[in-house]
Amino acid sequence: MTCEGIVTISEDALDRFRADIARLSEDRLGLAVSGGPDSMALLHLAAAAMPGRVEAATVDHGLRAAAEAEADLVARACSVLGVPHRTLTIDVPREASIQAAARRARYEALAAWCRDQGLPALATAHHADDQAETLLMRLGRGAGLSGLAGIRESRDLGGVRLIRPLLGWRRTELAAIVADVETVDDPSNVDSRYDRTRARALLASAREAVDVRRMAASATYLAEADAAFEWIVEEAIRSRVERLDDGPVLADLEDLPREVRRRILARLISESDSHVDGPTLEIAMARLEAGLIASVGDLKLSPGRRILIEKAPPRR
Repeated sequence: MTCEGIVTISEDALDRFRADIARLSEDRLGLAVSGGPDSMALLHLAAAAMPGRVEAATVDHGLRAAAEAEADLVARACSVLGVPHRTLTIDVPREASIQAAARRARYEALAAWCRDQGLPALATAHHADDQAETLLMRLGRGAGLSGLAGIRESRDLGGVRLIRPLLGWRRTELAAIVADVETVDDPSNVDSRYDRTRARALLASAREAVDVRRMAASATYLAEADAAFEWIVEEAIRSRVERLDDGPVLADLEDLPREVRRRILARLISESDSHVDGPTLEIAMARLEAGLIASVGDLKLSPGRRILIEKAPPRR
């Protein structure tokens, strides 16, 4: 294998990739490239389909000794392809979930790089298998509609549009594109301590019964349903929520579906700088439905046809 060559990609694959990009309406594009097979396939597809319109970045989290060499591998591949490349070195906060902390820091660094380069969008190499794994993981955690919507095809990332143009592609299709290219093997991909690794193994063991593309399609349908709920919530907030001058909020939610009420309450609570997780919100809703006062953080929620949300008096 070598990183020195430019792979030959079929016109069908390039046309498919161009259609994926056109649907997301991006011109110049930043690419997040770790050196793994998926992101290297994204790099080669974008370089061939969008010559002169892409730049790439690799994030060195400082967590593995091999990270510098992996970034150098990507830099060499980009040089051959004529794609500008930068390595972003970051410090990851030492938290209970190092993977979650690394992910946050990585996206912050990539968004800042895009802004500095004047790139309106950042593409990652998430694909259909990633989507199916995410859906399976979140089912296991009892996620609601928003969680089951999985990996979004497009969302805002600090003023940069984060896009996933490969969600319709299988892992095997991407691996075939870079079969003759040197790529990086992330050891976490085979570490059974991680939920995603276990989900991947479970899907592999059930491949006779499970259609990954259809699972990924289900996540897309759920994302569309989630977006519809959010539209309903926006309309309901405009017509049913009154913000009083001195801070309290009155919300007329009595005849709305429970999921709409849940989302409105979550939105109003977050606007008051209070964080609410799913279980806490469920407890608060159950109390309100029983005609009881509920507390969330430093907020007091009083029941009635119009729910009153206000700062709770200080405890003595």
